[in-house]
Amino acid sequence: MIEQFFWPESVKQALELKRQFQDEAVYFGGGSKLNATPTKTTKKFGIALSKLGLDKVSLQQGKLHIGSQATLQRLIDTPLIPDALRHALGFIYSRHLRNQATLAGEIVAKQKERVLLPVLLVLDALVVTAKGETISLEEYLDNDRDDLLLEVILPDPYQNCSTRKIARSAAGLAVITAAVAAGSNGEMKIALDGVSERAIRLRDVESRGLSDDELEKAVSDAISPRADIGGSEAYKRYIAGVVVAELLADCQQMSEEK
Repeated sequence: MIEQFFWPESVKQALELKRQFQDEAVYFGGGSKLNATPTKTTKKFGIALSKLGLDKVSLQQGKLHIGSQATLQRLIDTPLIPDALRHALGFIYSRHLRNQATLAGEIVAKQKERVLLPVLLVLDALVVTAKGETISLEEYLDNDRDDLLLEVILPDPYQNCSTRKIARSAAGLAVITAAVAAGSNGEMKIALDGVSERAIRLRDVESRGLSDDELEKAVSDAISPRADIGGSEAYKRYIAGVVVAELLADCQQMSEEK
């Protein structure tokens, strides 16, 4: 439980506080994850990020820069946000939570479902850390890092992309979340959450250029979901394949309509 808060006015001050308190401190954005089970924090010191100005959204030379502390509701209301990402933001059903939760919180929280990650992965999102690094979101997740994030960059934000959450109800936990994008060069990109310990890109499947029934089977064979309250392993394999094939068809239709 957090016993003391600090409000640094610069990234440098925030990093210094983290160095001072080490594992007893946690960065605090909106607090939607740190105050709720199962991600409720046990740290003693909270380093609030609200005074760091990390909530700006801008388009720079065709790349979309999104501040890590922008709330999800603000992003929904921002015209620059691509349609697929705006749709994924709506997967978080509660407006109250969207007003509180930040983009960085959705990325770094070790929660069971991270419904924004598939669409961010297929949009080739980059993350900028307080250490001065710019790395792919995929690499960040693969290495289970917890650096302070400054912003997320989408290099090609308006490519054809579609995403879907499968759940028993609009407010229910996701069984799976999937996203597919078709880049300007025709490259297909596929990402899923809920079929592994973390959100993943299916790069082996992407490279095969499949569609319809062949794509469904390839996706089903490529994943290793676990049975839980959301459904059996067989159901998750089946629904993941069907949804990915449908999302690819959506992307192809977008391309034809342009």
